[in-house]
Amino acid sequence: MAAGEEAFPPPRIRPIAIVVFRRPDGRILVAPGYDHVKGQRFYRPLGGEIDFGERAEDAARREIREEIGAEVADLRLLATFENIFVYRGHPGHELVWCFEGTLPDSRHYGQDEIMAQEGKAAFPVRWVALEAFRSGETPLYPDGLLDLLEREWGAL
Repeated sequence: MAAGEEAFPPPRIRPIAIVVFRRPDGRILVAPGYDHVKGQRFYRPLGGEIDFGERAEDAARREIREEIGAEVADLRLLATFENIFVYRGHPGHELVWCFEGTLPDSRHYGQDEIMAQEGKAAFPVRWVALEAFRSGETPLYPDGLLDLLEREWGAL
C-alpha cells in the first residue's frame, strides 16, 4: 500500500442501520461525506454497522447514542435498501435498515449544527433541506432515500 493510502477491508456485504430525523421545517439531520476520488461531497443520515447478534433497531439506537449522545424515540422502520456503490475507488455493498425517529431533547432541533463523534474523530452534522439534494449535485445516500422521503412526507 502506498503512503497516505487508506486501507479498505476485504469486500463483504455490510449491514447498517440509519435514522432519519426531521425538523418541523422539513430539514433532516445528515452527516457530510466526501469521496476524494470522485471529487464529490455527499450526505447520509446518522447510523452505522449492525453488530453480529444485534437487532437493526438496537443498532440504530446505539449508533445515535454513540454519535451525538442522544436517545431516540418513536423509532419506526421506513424501508430497507440494498446499496451497491463505489467509494474512494473501492466497491461497497450494504444492506440498509432505514428508520425514522425523533429526538426527545428538543434542543437538538434548535441547532443548525450538532457535533458528532465517530471513534476519535469529531465532525459536524447538519439539518439540511430536502431541496438541497434534488439537483443531485450533492447526493443523499443511500440511493433511493430522497424519493422515499418525498413519498412518505409529501412535497415539503
